[in-house]
Amino acid sequence: MTVLGIMQPYFFPYAGYFSLIKGTDKWVVFDTPQYVYRSWINRNRIIDANHNGWIYITVPVRRHKLKTPINKIQIYNRIHWQEKIISQLGYYRKRAPYYNRVVEFLTETLNYKTDNLSELNVHTLKETCAYIGIDFDFQIFSEMNLDVEPVNAPDEWGVNICKAMNVASFINPELGQSFVSRKKYEKKDVKLRFLIYDHPEYDQRRKDFIPSLSIIDAMMFNSPEEINQMLDEYHLVP
Repeated sequence: MTVLGIMQPYFFPYAGYFSLIKGTDKWVVFDTPQYVYRSWINRNRIIDANHNGWIYITVPVRRHKLKTPINKIQIYNRIHWQEKIISQLGYYRKRAPYYNRVVEFLTETLNYKTDNLSELNVHTLKETCAYIGIDFDFQIFSEMNLDVEPVNAPDEWGVNICKAMNVASFINPELGQSFVSRKKYEKKDVKLRFLIYDHPEYDQRRKDFIPSLSIIDAMMFNSPEEINQMLDEYHLVP
């Protein structure tokens, strides 16, 4: 049975996002919702070089109207934001065993030529999956021309997309438990489960482990094979 995952295109999201990718067979990049300012779409977190916890790495975006969808957001490429992100990795320089390898990967990946934020994020997701060694069989929602039933509430997108794609099994991230109606999935004969990522800890070369940082942090301290194994540390609940 094909298992579907649907998520907005985040910028170098945390490991749990990639655990969801690995735990599904097909993926829909949900790029049509309204862009939310200061969200995971254009930023994420790494360890602060000054040891004060974490800091944001950010892709700057141009001004846009309030209800602009994610796939219409333009990157502000007039500044050298890629170089700034690399410069923010100072904590890892003398501590992370894979620092040089990851910096080379990021430099190449972030210099992908596009002005579109969603395109950049799809590219970085694809390249990160390849780096880790997991399959990423994805389609971009805005390009699929699906005949999706009208949606009356946010929790109906998943089940309606499943029906339009003739997919009978859907895995949602943990946070969906708070707002997704299981009855709506039962009514349409779609098996719904939630992926609970176990947030395995690894050595960040500091006293206190900081969870849920960008996948970049895991890449700095772990080999691709080790990360691949970490992604299996989850459980599914109905």
